[in-house]
Amino acid sequence: MENNGVDHAVRTAKRILAASTKITVLTGAGISTDSGIPDFRGPNGLWTKNPDAERAATLQFYLQDPQLRQRSWQNRAKWINNNPQPNDGHRALLSIEQRESLVAIVTQNVDELHQQAGHDPSKVLEIHGTLHRTCCWGCKDRRPMTEALDRVLAGDPDPKCELCGGILKSDTILFGQSLDQDVMDRAMQASTECDVFLAVGTSLSVFPACNTLPRAKSSGAKIIIVNGQPTEMDKYAEVIVNAPISEVLPEICSVVKS
Repeated sequence: MENNGVDHAVRTAKRILAASTKITVLTGAGISTDSGIPDFRGPNGLWTKNPDAERAATLQFYLQDPQLRQRSWQNRAKWINNNPQPNDGHRALLSIEQRESLVAIVTQNVDELHQQAGHDPSKVLEIHGTLHRTCCWGCKDRRPMTEALDRVLAGDPDPKCELCGGILKSDTILFGQSLDQDVMDRAMQASTECDVFLAVGTSLSVFPACNTLPRAKSSGAKIIIVNGQPTEMDKYAEVIVNAPISEVLPEICSVVKS
C-alpha cells in the first residue's frame, strides 16, 4: 500500500487507472461537498451539526413525527432552491465513461449530480435512492420532488399523497428501510467485473454499500481510495489519496485509456 505523500499517491493512482479498461467507482458524500452539499459524519457534517437531521433520516421517526416531517420539507425546499451543481470531481469521473472504461458508478449519494455531470443514467446505481423524486409510503406512487415542493411553498407544511392521502417522503432509503435489492445486486455485479475499483469521498463505513469494495478486492481488482480522511477500509487499498477530491481527482482521471 502506498501513501507516501499526496503527489506520489496521485501519480500512482493515475498510472493504475491508465492501465485499466474496466473501472467501477463508488462515491459517497465527500465528492459533493464542493457543490455545497455537506457530508454527514465529518467535522462540519449535517448530522454532526444538526442531530435533528439524523432523526429525519430514520424511517420510524419520520413516519411518527409530523413536526419532524414539516422541518424536513422545509430543508428539502432550501436544498432544491440552492440548486447544487456538479463540481470538478464529478466531471473528472465523466472522462472515464467517455473513454469507455466505466463499468458503473455505484453511489451512496441522492443528489443526482453524476447524471447532471453527463453520465448515462443507466451507469449510475443509486443505492440510497434519489432526493429528486417523492414516494408515497402507502401506495408507492412516485412523482418529481418539485410537485410536492410547489405545494410546500404554497403553504402546505406536510403534503400528502394525492392518490391515497398517505405520507410522502423523498424516494431515498432511510435507516430502517430496505434497500432496492435489484440495485444492490447490480452494484455487487459491477464490483466483480472491474479490474480497478475507485472509492471516492466515502468513509466506507455504511453497509451494505461498502461491501462492494471487498467484493472487488476478492475478485482481483486493484483498489484506489480518494478521500479527505482515512477510511475504515484503507487496508485493502493499493493507493490512498487523502486530499481535496475536486483538486486531485481530475489529475488522477486525466489519462484513463479507452
